[in-house]
Amino acid sequence: MELNIGYLYPNLLNIYGDRGNIICLKNRCQWRGINVRVFNLSLEDKIEAGKYDLFFGGGGQDRQQLIVSKDLQTKKKGLRQEAERGIPMLAICGTYQLFGHYFKTHAGEKMPGISIFDAYTVASAKRKIGNIVIKISSSLTTNNQPARSCYSVAGGQPTIKVVGFENHSGNTFIKKNSETKPFGKVIKGFGNNGQDKTEGAVFRNVLGTYLHGPVLPKNPHLADFLIEKALTLKYAKKVNLKRLDDSLEWQAHSFTLKLR
Repeated sequence: MELNIGYLYPNLLNIYGDRGNIICLKNRCQWRGINVRVFNLSLEDKIEAGKYDLFFGGGGQDRQQLIVSKDLQTKKKGLRQEAERGIPMLAICGTYQLFGHYFKTHAGEKMPGISIFDAYTVASAKRKIGNIVIKISSSLTTNNQPARSCYSVAGGQPTIKVVGFENHSGNTFIKKNSETKPFGKVIKGFGNNGQDKTEGAVFRNVLGTYLHGPVLPKNPHLADFLIEKALTLKYAKKVNLKRLDDSLEWQAHSFTLKLR
C-alpha cells in the first residue's frame, strides 16, 4: 500500500511543533510497511485532483496567515472538491481558521477562508493557552463508539479522549444547522471560543482543531483514524491497520490527562 500526503505551506505554517504530525503519520505508516510520499504544497502550487490521499496544514502567525489566505483562494476549488470526495484532512489552528469562511483580525481586517467548514473566526483580546482535553464528538464515531483504532493504555479499553496544547486568541464559531459539527466537547481547556465548550470542527473526513503538541504523537488513535480513512477511500475497501506498540505514546497521552 502507498499513501500520498499533501503538506500545506510547510514553510509558512509550522508553529508549536506542528510538523511533528507529518513525522508521526509517516512513521506509523512505514512501521506497517506502507510506503509514504510527502508533497510540500506552498505558494503557487496547484492541487492535482486525485493525487493526494491525505492533507495536513499547521498553524502560524497573522502575517503568515495573510499570505496563505491569499494563496489559498487559488487552491480553494481543488481542496473543496477533495473534501467533498471524502479525502481526510487535518487542519491545525491557522489552517483550521482559514478552512472556515474568514478570520477577522484585531484590526478588523477579514482574511478570506475557503469555506470547507461552515464557521468563522474573530480575534479576541484574551489568549487561550494551556493543556486541553476533549471528548471526541459523535461526528467521528459510530453508534457512539470510537473508531476501531481507538484504544487506551489501560487494558485496551476504547478511549474517545484527545489531548493537546492550545495557544490562540481567535474565537471560532460553527454556524447552527450546518453540515459542520464540532470535533469534540471540552473537558479541560478553552476550545473554539471559551464559551460553548466545543472544540474544532468536522466536515466529512476533514478535521479542524486548535490542538498543537503536536497532536498526533500524543493521540495514536487519531493518527490511525486518519490513515485508515485515507487508505479505505484510496483502495475502496475496509483497511484494518496492524497494531503497534504505542506504550510510549499512551504515556504521553496519560501524562497530559493528569495535568487536568
